[in-house]
Amino acid sequence: METQAFASLLAQLALLTSRQCAQLQVRLGQADARQHVGRLLDQAAQEKLYCPRCAGTRWYRHGRESGLQRYRCRTCGKTFNTLTGTPLARLHYKERWLAYLEGMLASHSLRHAASRLGVHRNTTFRWRHRFLALPRTDRAPLLHGIAEADEMFLLESQKGSRHLDRPPRRRGGHARRRGISHEQVCILVARDRNGRTLDFVTGRGALTRTALHQCLQPALDPDILLVTDANAAYRAFARESGITHEAVNLRAGVRTRGALHVQNVNAYHSRFRAWLHRFHGVATRYLPNYLGWRCILDAHRIDTAECLLKAAIGHFPRFAGT
Repeated sequence: METQAFASLLAQLALLTSRQCAQLQVRLGQADARQHVGRLLDQAAQEKLYCPRCAGTRWYRHGRESGLQRYRCRTCGKTFNTLTGTPLARLHYKERWLAYLEGMLASHSLRHAASRLGVHRNTTFRWRHRFLALPRTDRAPLLHGIAEADEMFLLESQKGSRHLDRPPRRRGGHARRRGISHEQVCILVARDRNGRTLDFVTGRGALTRTALHQCLQPALDPDILLVTDANAAYRAFARESGITHEAVNLRAGVRTRGALHVQNVNAYHSRFRAWLHRFHGVATRYLPNYLGWRCILDAHRIDTAECLLKAAIGHFPRFAGT
């Protein structure tokens, strides 16, 4: 705004009613929050800023828009900002993002967040999965020392799907068969004694050694000691992979053998189930996002709204020792 126009605007402030002053204060607060978000994103992206279209690293500043610095690539001539090519691109209401992320760290429901922020619940649903798209991938590259692994099962849910491959049931519901069946989804969780956690949705039905080779083997240090229950799939996997393996027979009542137990990973299962219950049913296709969300809360590495915002565009805090 030009200086003369700004001076004219200031001169008119005395004519505002109390209600208009309150509305102006709200708008000024929103503008300040939008600028704060823009500054956080710009600062986070400066370390490795490049053109998302041609990966060029030669660029220059090209004005501002929606509170964000825009850039023009010298190689391809296209313009971009820090959100271009990220899951947050084209999302609105930037001034409310930090308040929403604080609610995510407090595990607020969609309706609670929508009511608190004054947006539609579909907006908060879209935000939830956009903001989790990259942070859920922030995991330790390897597990070290003693690692525990165990699987848990959740009833498969096609909530929100237009085309079911089974008869519909009431929300929640129960499996028609007792025990483990293809009505349930297997979630494999591995956790070392340093608290580093990895989880995998391996699909319907019982855990197989093929799934263990695909998911777990790349995440284990070759010198690791893997502790599991007496499931035969773990024994076959350990033998074929050449890693040290010990099993505790939980069905026979053997829960610990000295330092050998799976209590850490079972406690993680319990925390996840109790936390997931508040959302009253989660579609199976979104399970990886909720597992990543729970891992964020459990690890305490991303513990502020600002840190979660930076992680949502791929800027994670470093793991200790890496």
